[in-house]
Amino acid sequence: MTVRPSVLFDLDGTLADTARDLSATMNVLLARYGRETLDISHVRHMVGAGAQKIMARGFSLTGSPLSEAELSDLLDEFISYYSSHIADHTVLFPGVKEQLQRLTDAGCLLAVCTNKPEGLSHQLLNALDIRSLFPVVIGGDTLSVKKPDPLHLTEAITRLGGSRDAAIMVGDSATDIDAAHAAALPSICVSFGYTETPAHELGADHLIDHFDALPSALAALLPEQRHYFSR
Repeated sequence: MTVRPSVLFDLDGTLADTARDLSATMNVLLARYGRETLDISHVRHMVGAGAQKIMARGFSLTGSPLSEAELSDLLDEFISYYSSHIADHTVLFPGVKEQLQRLTDAGCLLAVCTNKPEGLSHQLLNALDIRSLFPVVIGGDTLSVKKPDPLHLTEAITRLGGSRDAAIMVGDSATDIDAAHAAALPSICVSFGYTETPAHELGADHLIDHFDALPSALAALLPEQRHYFSR
């Protein structure tokens, strides 16, 4: 009997376009502390680095940088506002929901592996109406480690009841692809995410420009499970 494939997905920049809401949150805090607001371009490539890094960049670009202690104090404000506006402008990338449903219907095991806090991840997945498609969600605070540590991915596979021999990571940044390399898993990179380094330079095994190309990429990288991706 063929082992069911485990497909692990990053969240921000891979499944969902979250940059506008994260940028809006940063600008609310900048304005609250008397700083100028910034264009979304200053946030887009920082999304995968976490809220504290986003705030650090925002304050550095608009005046004196904040200390680690000050940034830590601001984190609760950031999370509080963002949680209340988590999907004001956030949408799934084209084709995401259809392809996730297709994989689920075919019997694939799906998990989210994100450095976003787990609580916010569940909240966003619910808001986007795809939470039910993911029996496992590993957030940035679920374990003692985050991506690119391989445990972030291997623990997801364990919780799914899957096998590392039939698992694959789908992401948009070096954090995702490096985690896959560290876990000795094949990887797919989307070209439309938030990476500062061009996607084709990240070292993924396959690059896709649209989620409609996901099934063929999965079949190419997991040939023994290819029948799961052609249903």
